[in-house]
Amino acid sequence: MSDQPPLPPQLTDLIAQLHALTDELQQVDLTACSDDDLIAAANAHEQAITRLTYAGDRQLVEITARDLPRQMGYRSVPNFFNHRLRISNPQRRRTQLAATATQRSLTGDTTEPRFPVLAEAFAAGTVGTGHITTVLDVLDQIPASVPFDKKTAAERQMVDIATEFAPAEIAMAGQRLLGHLDPDGSLTGDADRARRRGVWIGKPRTDGTSHLSGTLTPELAARLSMMMAVFGQPGLNNPDDPDAPNGAYENADADHVADAACRDYRTPTQRNHDALDAALEAMFADGTLGTTHRGLPVQLIIKADLSDLIAETGYGVTATNTLLPMTDVIRLAAQAQPWLAVFEDATPIPLFFGKGKRFATQAQRMVNFARPDGHVCSAHGCDQPAAYLELHHAQLDWADGGLTDIIDMTGACPKHNRMVGPNPGQYTTRMIGDGPDRGRCGWTLNTRPGAPPNPERVNRTPDLAAGFTKHLAQVRAEIHGPPGNGPTTDDPTTDVPDMDTGRSALPTEQGAIDQQVRELARLQLRQTINPDSVVETRLAALLETHLGLNN
Repeated sequence: MSDQPPLPPQLTDLIAQLHALTDELQQVDLTACSDDDLIAAANAHEQAITRLTYAGDRQLVEITARDLPRQMGYRSVPNFFNHRLRISNPQRRRTQLAATATQRSLTGDTTEPRFPVLAEAFAAGTVGTGHITTVLDVLDQIPASVPFDKKTAAERQMVDIATEFAPAEIAMAGQRLLGHLDPDGSLTGDADRARRRGVWIGKPRTDGTSHLSGTLTPELAARLSMMMAVFGQPGLNNPDDPDAPNGAYENADADHVADAACRDYRTPTQRNHDALDAALEAMFADGTLGTTHRGLPVQLIIKADLSDLIAETGYGVTATNTLLPMTDVIRLAAQAQPWLAVFEDATPIPLFFGKGKRFATQAQRMVNFARPDGHVCSAHGCDQPAAYLELHHAQLDWADGGLTDIIDMTGACPKHNRMVGPNPGQYTTRMIGDGPDRGRCGWTLNTRPGAPPNPERVNRTPDLAAGFTKHLAQVRAEIHGPPGNGPTTDDPTTDVPDMDTGRSALPTEQGAIDQQVRELARLQLRQTINPDSVVETRLAALLETHLGLNN
């Protein structure tokens, strides 16, 4: 017999067994269980899920220690967690790892968890991820000057609470504990306040609004409060009232403000919002923010399709990837300088190219932003907005003789731009010259020698609208049958509803209506350009031909 100890079970075999067991759990007959048995099984199941999460954290630590996210072409560890491992909240998971996981040092040695008692309860499944988040939020508020023994005792006390109570109750108990540790707030110092400071703008919701959250230092809170007091008085800076004065109170007529205040029905929070908006608008106007940022002008840059502008539907997108309803875009456009970008055959190929020099011009950056996918990084799965992008020599690197022509360049965030190169784990890029992705950048992750090549990938984030249209057509075909089974607007016997009266229009009437629509669109287009500019006049003519406005 061999003297060597038996090898541990292979991780892949254990994962396969776990999936097989999960398949059985999904098919087990629950009707045979008594009420008590069903509750006990559900409780044990949730505990097992928590323990599995703790076990999975060990794998995440090892993946991070081996620097696998960078080797696989991801710009950051959270990006790898989110896109490859499908972890819904990667930042919270990293916070959890830092607090409860056994880490590896640079020398390969293991280091104990930052909060070992909390980690032990997590491994046993007696506290879940929601409990851990709340406990860590409380422990993070303990002032740095509190002695170590009191911090350790506080951790143990919070774990005792977490094993018995729900997260909301844990937070309430934690506030009482913090009051016991620092009853008069004298232990909290500048370092604590500086550590907790931060402001975060959430992703746009379906209605276009975003959630603003943060923790402010006393200085910033005081400045913000004063600004809201000055700009947020009733009657001032009211977007719902075109006659309301804008700016600070001292610069406005007092009687005018008083009259506007009588018809100001905004809530205090709405006035605060509008005050912040007015103050930022003033900063943009007076040049406080400078003139350029990553080659783009420091202005509110909005991209919108002309067809959406004419129909007053859909959304515009800003250089920071914020969606604006078309009504807001039109209102802002009244005070803006129009910038027209024309593309060939409705593909992302600009008709006007840049010069062969190292750095892209502001005009080239504007053209890149105007591309259908120009508002985000071109790398697969990356959502970094145009305001943070660099222009990457995608077809051929500048050092290898590449030209700074817009047809050879694409937007890339700084991390992805620096991940381009010939080595394994780096990217090879090119501008796609044909097919449905013509004019877009393809990214291919370089493999190790001898490994099969990776596929070329394109960022599909901007394709959501086209994907929805495709699915909608499929759903309608499944419900109503394929096109052609029923009457269509192409059938000359089919009446077309009149847009103004609601009655049916005969084919000859519809032709007249179409001509009126084209004339209106052509008139609106001509009103946006400078008639003395040969370039703008030529661009307008090209666009009229492309949209069929000359017919």
